[in-house]
Amino acid sequence: MSKSVAVVGASKLRSKFGNKSVRAHLHAGYQVFPVNIHPSDAEIEGLAVYHRLSEIPGPIHRVTMYLPPAITLELLPEIAAVRPLEVWFNPGSHSPTVLARAAELGLPAIEGCSIVDLGVSPADFPD
Repeated sequence: MSKSVAVVGASKLRSKFGNKSVRAHLHAGYQVFPVNIHPSDAEIEGLAVYHRLSEIPGPIHRVTMYLPPAITLELLPEIAAVRPLEVWFNPGSHSPTVLARAAELGLPAIEGCSIVDLGVSPADFPD
């Protein structure tokens, strides 16, 4: 079974890191679930868009965040409810408050770029 990832803050715009992450994780062999909390696009990079983590079928191994800290903070209980193995807080998605609350919820938080963790660069996925 392949690993799964929820890209929270996924975007249809190929210049956005939330889109580059979708493409990078697909390239790395992940089962990718784009999550956009605003009901806008029905699909991103040919994949169905989810509006809540709870809508995703099956286990989520990795959650990778591409939203501002205030929104990320609001979503932490929802993230905790799906019990991912790791939660990546990409640059711009966290604050000391977000990280403290993530720790309180027992989330396996990682500060860093989940794309780079895959062994590639965001630049490898041009607009």
